Amino acid sequence: MTTGVMLERVATEMPAPVETAETASTAVAVQARAAVEARYKMALMRPRSWDEVRVRLLAACKRPGFAETARYAKPVGGKSIEGPSIRFAEEALRAMGNAYVETMVVFDDDERRIVRVTVTDLEANLSYPHDITLRKTVERRRLKDGQRSLGERVNSYGDTVYLVEATEDDLLTKQAAHVSKVIRTAALRLLPSDILEEAMEQVLDTVRNRDAKDPDAARKKVCDAFYAIGVSPSDLTTYLGHPLEQTSPAELQLLRTIYTAIKEGEATWAEAAAQREEATGRRASDAPKAGAAGLKDRLSQKVGEQRTTPPAADGAPAA
Repeated sequence: MTTGVMLERVATEMPAPVETAETASTAVAVQARAAVEARYKMALMRPRSWDEVRVRLLAACKRPGFAETARYAKPVGGKSIEGPSIRFAEEALRAMGNAYVETMVVFDDDERRIVRVTVTDLEANLSYPHDITLRKTVERRRLKDGQRSLGERVNSYGDTVYLVEATEDDLLTKQAAHVSKVIRTAALRLLPSDILEEAMEQVLDTVRNRDAKDPDAARKKVCDAFYAIGVSPSDLTTYLGHPLEQTSPAELQLLRTIYTAIKEGEATWAEAAAQREEATGRRASDAPKAGAAGLKDRLSQKVGEQRTTPPAADGAPAA
């Protein structure tokens, strides 16, 4: 076999050159730059109209199903703070358009994960970045076989809860909740305040009008929603301080905002009940009973008050 044939054979049997890491990173950088340029070009070609944004957002707020979830309320420092919900912020981003939301994991080890969330207005070239630090732990009421507790505390119900290592599913759920809150905060910064206030007023009007048409159906729907997350009608009765049949439209709206806060991970029912108890000074044992038992208690209380009330004097006391 000649030398030329041998060299040709070796050349054909050699594997193809492997793409270096530098070449791959360069290609990724070029691709990312092209994507960013395309977003800004499309934003400049199709600029938003704030009048159009307003009309779209108000139209969404006129839908009863959306209006019920557009506001939330969470207990903070003994008070209840209300505001636009995550669902409302997502609808606002859709109405505005030309906004880019980016989520990136910038650090990850066995104990924590750091996620960077950035919301950018492509027309104004305005970005709101925020880093979220997630501890890879969750709280559980009981330990599974072989599960190790990293710590414990007593919650608002007086029960002991344990701090355990989070599974990947637990961590993803925790991450999604925190990311949604950051996106809401940044999205509301992009929306003009006058449009936001008008939209919130429309949300309240939509809910009030729907409740006025069929208050019983609205009350039952709220009860069903809370029952699905583990809050019974008796818990709602305790919270309100009167039977559910006497629930006012304002109280129905308050319950909806609390439900939205619980669903979005902003608060828990225990926190809401504790805040209500602190504000009213009423405990669970003081809650009025419903039906015949409640009527009997109220009558007994009224009779007791009449017996303890001294009779009025007929005239002035003798000197």
